Amino acid sequence: MTTQAEFEAASQRSLQLPTKPSNMVLLQLYALYKQATEGDTTGDRPGGFDFKTIAKYDAWKGLQGTSKEAARQQYVELVNGLVG
Repeated sequence: MTTQAEFEAASQRSLQLPTKPSNMVLLQLYALYKQATEGDTTGDRPGGFDFKTIAKYDAWKGLQGTSKEAARQQYVELVNGLVG
């Protein structure tokens, strides 16, 4: 079980990664962070041509039903894997 302190430390480490991750990994980090801090998505899916916002929403929506604790754990594991 990941503690809040471990999650916050991983969040800080994610800002100092040695190389920029791929867009897919960045979306995964975003979605896990949002799920861990806010829980399931609320509101409607964005429309129009704001593809970045749509991709972020879809990535987060894909984690719907995942507990905050599980999302925290996955986030920390992902960041630890990226840091090496």
